[in-house]
Amino acid sequence: MTVVGFVSLIVGVVALVHYYLWRRLIRATTAEGRTRRVLTWILAGLAVLVPVTLVGSRSEWGHFLAWPGFFWIAVMFYLSVFLVLLEIPRALALLVLRRSERRRTRAALTAPLPAPAALPEPVPVSEPVPVSGDAASGDAPSRGATRLSVEDPPAALAAPAPPAAGPGDGAGSPAGAGPEAIGRRLFIARTAAAVAGVGALATVGNGVRTALGDPVIESVRVALPKLDPRLSGLRFAVVSDIHLGPLTGTAHAERIVRMVNSLEADVVAIVGDLVDGTVAQLGTVARPLRGLESRYGTYFVTGNHEYYTANGPGEWIEELRHLGVRPLQNERVEIAHGGAVLDLAGVNDVAGGPAGDGPDFERALGGRDRSRSTVLLAHQPVQAHQAAAHGVDLQLSGHTHGGQMVPFNLVVPLQQPVVSGLGEVDGTQVYVTRGAGFWGPPVRVGAPPEITLLELRGEGS
Repeated sequence: MTVVGFVSLIVGVVALVHYYLWRRLIRATTAEGRTRRVLTWILAGLAVLVPVTLVGSRSEWGHFLAWPGFFWIAVMFYLSVFLVLLEIPRALALLVLRRSERRRTRAALTAPLPAPAALPEPVPVSEPVPVSGDAASGDAPSRGATRLSVEDPPAALAAPAPPAAGPGDGAGSPAGAGPEAIGRRLFIARTAAAVAGVGALATVGNGVRTALGDPVIESVRVALPKLDPRLSGLRFAVVSDIHLGPLTGTAHAERIVRMVNSLEADVVAIVGDLVDGTVAQLGTVARPLRGLESRYGTYFVTGNHEYYTANGPGEWIEELRHLGVRPLQNERVEIAHGGAVLDLAGVNDVAGGPAGDGPDFERALGGRDRSRSTVLLAHQPVQAHQAAAHGVDLQLSGHTHGGQMVPFNLVVPLQQPVVSGLGEVDGTQVYVTRGAGFWGPPVRVGAPPEITLLELRGEGS
């Protein structure tokens, strides 16, 4: 897909999502007028903010957009999720309401008409009272005389006045009134909008706290059938997806270094996506990495985000060397421990392929002694298919963030064979760390940040 096609897809998806939010949160809950117009313009502005943030946050001029833009992206996403989940109960409530209205209509049409009021008894009429001489002679009574007759028709019965419209009959009543005052349909729409809003804000708020908090230390033991017993107990501190960038600072790097050092690991493995910017922008932020401590060194392989930076991964490769971190660019080293040797290899990320800097498994793994165990650092779990073809025992990866925000964890398997934790691909064991940072929204839901302490064990030990 071309860049133009990708941008067009993003803009189209953002427009559709915001149109859906407009229908459910604004059109369904407000009457035509000034309030609806103001809310519509606000939502339109937020829709424009999304693509501007995605582009601008990669540039120095757009860093100020990162917090409001990415925060709205997270709120937008969870508003959509909650509203979609509420579509079924909302539809059921409207169905019950329509049936209730139809029953009331049928009852009104079939109800018997009220019986007419009883006519008054006829009043006996006496002989006309003569009021003048002309009356006695049989002429018509004079002006002003009154004469009653049983033949006169009764006065028409007054029809009962129709009942006044109740407060629940209108749909445009002011907000804040009870359900009868604002109309049942409007009440359902506003209730759904309120539930979605509260749910989205609560979810995002908790997700921000999780993303910005300390990573979880995951302790894992992995048994390798070919592992030399003398290597049993060798420990790796695995960290990935640190994502130093516009939403993180030096404190983020310092915390990770402190937590990794507390593990007292034999080897530190940084499995890609370390940065979201250039050395000029983030060099001081990455400087705490110089303090990483381990028995046999710290190693790094590129992730896809290193290739998204303005100057490419090359400058970061050199910067990390200055910080005491050894990049493994389609190469391997030997880890000697307890009189035995483990092959530790690393391959570039697949994102480097278009630039001629992609993974080269043959260069990294070819010509080695296959009787001894090999651990491979590769950013994306999907690279395990090629690793398995080269006889790798264990691959350490990141990239997925564990989904970062539920329900994205259900989508990741469409691209990656393992979402998080320990899995197996074509006979090769793969451990996927959830990553110690975040990308995009500073939010993690259902996938807390992670630093892994992985211990190798021989089979049966």
